[in-house]
Amino acid sequence: MRALVYHGPGESSWTTVPDPDVRDPGDAVVRVDVTTICGTDLHILKGDVPEVEPGRVLGHEAVGEVVETGPEVRTVRPGDRVLVSCISACGRCRYCREAAYGQCRGGGGWVLGHTIDGTQAEFVRVPFADLSLHPLPGAVRSEDAVLLSDIHPTAYEVGVLKGGVAPGDTVVVVGAGPIGLAAIVAAGLFSSGRVVVVDPAAGRLRAAREVGADVVADAAEEPERLIDDVTGGMGADVAIEA
Repeated sequence: MRALVYHGPGESSWTTVPDPDVRDPGDAVVRVDVTTICGTDLHILKGDVPEVEPGRVLGHEAVGEVVETGPEVRTVRPGDRVLVSCISACGRCRYCREAAYGQCRGGGGWVLGHTIDGTQAEFVRVPFADLSLHPLPGAVRSEDAVLLSDIHPTAYEVGVLKGGVAPGDTVVVVGAGPIGLAAIVAAGLFSSGRVVVVDPAAGRLRAAREVGADVVADAAEEPERLIDDVTGGMGADVAIEA
């Protein structure tokens, strides 16, 4: 198959590698239809994540079709269209039982494109398939569903839930990249009062408006003054640095 392979800081190639296969009873192999490039992948390519070894296939987000499953897989079967979670979960360790899957101690956590080959390829082996793959309804486009693999959950959990966004809050989102845009949408789910977005790029500020920002501010033009004006000097109830 073809895959994006990391060769060391600043070096990668789209090349031919062996197809993955089922190694453990809980594995599934998925044919990748849609994937993404995450900011984390860019950090890997810069050499900021030294535990990623040369030869690793990158990527940890995808939508695709199950083509093979191990004998212990119960929730998906070949032919199912699925979302591949960026986090794999054994489901048995203490952290998984507490729904803190990113801290999985049973061989999961962030492994795809990190310690095992990832999703920027034609096929990917997904461990712990029962908890790491999620069947998708046919009406959902793959290009939309893939945003639920990492981008939207990160903005929702780390930004909005951990930030404690509540109805009527003024939320300031600093940075209108993919995570920031997702945070705008997620804040709206909690009936936030106003969402103010700060970014230096005019194109990103336009995108922020399109997805629901009430006020946008150029980062180079003293946005704190605008925030004071908007809030009557009270400032933000929640600030999300994205």
